[in-house]
Amino acid sequence: MTTPAHTPSATAPAATELVDAIIVGGGAAGLSAALMLGRSRRSVIVVDGGQPRNAPADGVHGFLSRDGIPPRELVRLGRAEVTAYGVLVVDAQVSTAVRDDEGFVLTTTDGSTLRGRRLLIATGTADELPAIPGLRERYGRDALHCPYCHGWEVQDRMIGILGTDAQAAAHQAQLFRQLSERVVVLRNTAEAFSADQEAAFAARGIEVVDGLVERLEVEDDRLVGVRLADGRTIPVDALAVAPVARVHAAAFAELGVETQPHPAGAHYGDAIGVDAMGATSVPGVWAAGDVTSLRPQVVQAAAAGAMAGAAMNADLVQDDVRRALAKR
Repeated sequence: MTTPAHTPSATAPAATELVDAIIVGGGAAGLSAALMLGRSRRSVIVVDGGQPRNAPADGVHGFLSRDGIPPRELVRLGRAEVTAYGVLVVDAQVSTAVRDDEGFVLTTTDGSTLRGRRLLIATGTADELPAIPGLRERYGRDALHCPYCHGWEVQDRMIGILGTDAQAAAHQAQLFRQLSERVVVLRNTAEAFSADQEAAFAARGIEVVDGLVERLEVEDDRLVGVRLADGRTIPVDALAVAPVARVHAAAFAELGVETQPHPAGAHYGDAIGVDAMGATSVPGVWAAGDVTSLRPQVVQAAAAGAMAGAAMNADLVQDDVRRALAKR
């Protein structure tokens, strides 16, 4: 016996009507939440500004069955899945969000108004990089931040670790050392390493080079080294960086959604605080993905979005029960 393909139980809602849930952000977290809600026969609008954090990367890695898929292709497939369940995807950016008697009213930069009973913030973050010439252009290619996302692709090469914070640099150095025996730490602006960190570097053959990094050296569209302020050039084939993650949350400030220094340390950036199910301190508002976590892997953002979507549906069910009882 074959199982027929799913059939959408409802058409996509109009952008002007009150929907069960508005999801701001159409990446892995937002679309996974939309999938859970759409499959629960909820009316859902996803608002996506089209600026994914991982756009510069060649592929998404560590995502079972989708390893290596281009980021925008993953989004395309995700959109196709959720729209099949009646979810409406709107290409726009949210400028303001306020509460009304029925839920939330969002205004987009083109002047449109969206209304929803519940709200999920899945807007992701922006990577704030050190102001080093050439770094932004190489980011996501041979300037990397995550060994699990990109480390396999640079295995056995000469990997430099760009220091901006001693703890972060020491952590990255040992993770990338698992992938290559040739790792050099460029202390750059990081504070002095502790005796324990220095001992751990020496034990695994990791060299530490003092001096400010002035620029990246690129030949034939590939990274070949970094130039220090004192004129030395240190050969590297890949450069690990620890960007500061800045949350996209300004549009939700009027609701009382606040960012706070990241639990892993302020030098990592900021985050929106949530509970285990993704609920923020603001009633009716959830957050998922990079806005809440330093774990930048796509599969983890997708899992957080699915969890938040299920929690939002459960909350809506409770609200539906209350409304039904009130009519008796």
